[in-house]
This record gives sequence, structure tokens and C-alpha cells, in this order.
Amino acid sequence: MAEAKPKKVPVLHKQPMTRQDPQERIHNFYEVALGYGEDQARAEANRCLQCKKSPCVAGCPVEIDVPSFVASMKEGDFAAAIRKIKEKNCLPAICGRVCPQEDQCEKVCVLGVKGEPVAIGRLERFAADYEIEEMQPDPPARPAPTGKRVAVVGSGPAGLTVAGDLVKLGHEVTIFEALHRAGGVLVYGIPEFRLPKAIVQKEVDYVASLGVEFRLDAVIGKLLTVDDLFASGYQAVFLGNGAGLPTFMNIPGENLNGVYSANEYLTRSNLMKAYLFPEYDTPIIRGHNVAVVGGGNVAMDSVRTALRLGADNAYIIYRRSRTEMPARYEEIENAGEEGVQFLMLTNPVRILGDERGWVKAIECLKMELGEPDESGRRRPVPVPGSEHQIPVDIVVMAIGNGANPLVASSTPGLAVSRWGNIIADPETGQTSKEGVFAGGDIVTGAATVILAMGAGRKAARAIQSFVQGK
Repeated sequence: MAEAKPKKVPVLHKQPMTRQDPQERIHNFYEVALGYGEDQARAEANRCLQCKKSPCVAGCPVEIDVPSFVASMKEGDFAAAIRKIKEKNCLPAICGRVCPQEDQCEKVCVLGVKGEPVAIGRLERFAADYEIEEMQPDPPARPAPTGKRVAVVGSGPAGLTVAGDLVKLGHEVTIFEALHRAGGVLVYGIPEFRLPKAIVQKEVDYVASLGVEFRLDAVIGKLLTVDDLFASGYQAVFLGNGAGLPTFMNIPGENLNGVYSANEYLTRSNLMKAYLFPEYDTPIIRGHNVAVVGGGNVAMDSVRTALRLGADNAYIIYRRSRTEMPARYEEIENAGEEGVQFLMLTNPVRILGDERGWVKAIECLKMELGEPDESGRRRPVPVPGSEHQIPVDIVVMAIGNGANPLVASSTPGLAVSRWGNIIADPETGQTSKEGVFAGGDIVTGAATVILAMGAGRKAARAIQSFVQGK
């Protein structure tokens, strides 16, 4: 009788990823996480159990065949790995850096039951970076033109995904982007130290190589309306214009000099290169004591940017405890290593200014956690008599974003929610207006890159059915 093959003993811990030293990185905007080398990537890929049911595939919003690409990496065939990834994802270098894999594909990895899940995101990043550095991207052959034209509003992750999917089906696709650079939140919202803009441009260039046309500085709702797009020959329109309207607390003092929305603060630094002033002529105030209000990834991006701009003290002011913070754990960890001071269970009630109208302090209340609210998190309740002031010269509000009303207000027949978000079918992206589809933050409110991409994928399928039926 043949001997049974010895059972593979799983390696329970991920390969560590090298990062810049905290004391060095707070003085530069270079990428913090440095990625895997080839040996590390193969060793990490070898941890994969190649499960028959592959729950990681179901956990991926864009349906990447994770076991197949990981198996190729295990064999050292990185070219095959990136080809497999790009069958489903045209933005792998971006996703490998900023997607919350810990709440998606890695969350359901079988290895995570007894140890750490396979580092799927790090492997995806390695494969994408390998292609950029060692290969010439090889876009698939273009299919025969269908004669159908689709307009995509916004070049963020949802728009890039829907455009990439549809152009590979033979449709003519044009992306209309309001800003002077393509990428949406990827270029204006996420800092260089977390997502280098050169990486975003490489991914945008790949989408362009598939045959997608980009029209920049094109503000839909001003330059053209959605109805104008139909009139000019487009059979369908996808709205992926994001949630870029700043949200404030409406407390006294928010109109003082030195108070920023996170949108403006990060856009000045990221897209307009204010951190390189005067080489780039976009100014930004460099405060000594900076308070960032909020607990999400945008708040972490803002406070870590403040440190790199020279802040002596950079505070996160958050009304719940660290357990309830929505930011990724690794971003909270990175911020702590860099010297960010976390003021938990603290809520601002007013901002104080000096005689010249500039911020000089922020007044806060201490909070305690009560019963859970509709989000499932315990509701913060003020502690009477706990008022206190924190001396600051800059305040950044990072408490969420709303929907810019420009597109919706210029599109008759397009239904929106009471918050201004476009109402769309979550499985198809179909809106109340025939031929108009929507997805990403403009529908859901501010969420993750990968969820926006997943919405783009579903909308692309629905648009394909729609235009083919016309």
C-alpha cells in the first residue's frame, strides 16, 4: 500500500514587511511600507492552503481568483500571477496598498482560524510592483468595436473599474474628470506616504492603454450635463463622482483662519503638492500644534501629514474609544509609532481664536460610552463639567464627506436620498433615470477603494446588458 503523503504543516505567521523607521519617515513623504522581496513573496505564497472552497474569492469585492494567483507566486511565476489578477482588477498596485484586506479576503482566510491569514494584499502589491519594475504591461487585445458609447463621470476607483471592464467588451468609453489629474480620491485624498502618485498614474495609464479616453478638467454639471452626454451619442452614463463635499461640526469658531476640512488639507498637500512649497506654489499652513477631529483613515492621513509638515504636537480628537475607531489598525499603529497623540473619548464643542481671527485653542468635553447606536457602536455621552481647552493653531475636520449636489441638481429625473446621495440599485447601479448608473461613494457615502471598485464591476455588467439591448 502506498504511503500517505505527509500533511502540510501550515506556517501560522505572515512574512513581516519592512517599513521606514518612524523617526525617519516623519521627516519625508516617501512610502512607509516598503513591500516584499521575491523570497518573502514566495515564502508567503507557500503558506496558502489552496482551499477547495476558496472563501477568499467570495470575500473579494472584485472576485479575484486568489488561489490561482497565489499558486503562481509560489512557483515564482510572477508574470502569470499578475495576469491572473488583472483578469478581474485593473488597479492591483493601488489595492495592494490601501484596500482593507483584513476585512475582506483575508478576513475569511482559513489560516486565520488558528494563526494569521495569508497576506493576500501584500502579495497582490508585490505582483503589481513586479510588473511595473520588471515587465512591460501587456494589455489584452482589443475586441471588435460594438459601436456602443458609454460616458463615465469621475476617474476614481469606481469609474476606472467600470471603464476598464466595458472597454474590454468592445465599447467606446470616455471618462470625464473634473480635476486636472485622473484618479479621483486616489490622487487628492490619499497621501504620498501611503499611496505614491506615480503608482496611481501607472494604473491610470494601463486603463488608458486598454482604450479608455480621458477628458480632464471636464466638470459635468457645468461643462456638460448628463442629458448633453446622451444627446452627443452616449448610450449609457455611469456616475462615479465620489463624495467630495466637506462635512463640519457646526460648532462656534469653525470659520476661523487655520480651520481646514480634511478635503482641502489633503488636496492641497497631495494633488497640489503643497508639502513641496515653494517648488510648487500651493501654500499650506504649517502649524506647531495641530488637532485633527475624527477617527477614520482620512483622519489618520491628515494627522500624519501634519507631522510631516513640521507639527510639534499632532492630536487625534475622537469622541469614542480606540476600539470603535473605523481607521485600519495598521494606520492607527503607524500614527502611534510616529508620535501622534490620541485624545480618546473627547469631543470638540468650540474653537477659540485670537484677536487676528486665527485659531488659538479648541475646547472639548470628555465623553463616556453609553448604549449602542444605529451603527452598532456605543453612543458617546458628555461628562458634565469636563470642559477643557487644548492650545492648537490648526484644526482639521475629518468627520466624513457629503455628496456634491452639482451632477444630481443638473440631471432631471435623478433621485437622491435626503443626504444627497444618488439612489441606485446595489446589485446593478441602475438609478431612477433610464440609462444612468451610479456607484461608489456618491451612492454609499465615503467608503473604501475596493467597495467602490466592486460597485463599478456590478454596474459594468448591468450597462453591458443595457447597451446590448438597445
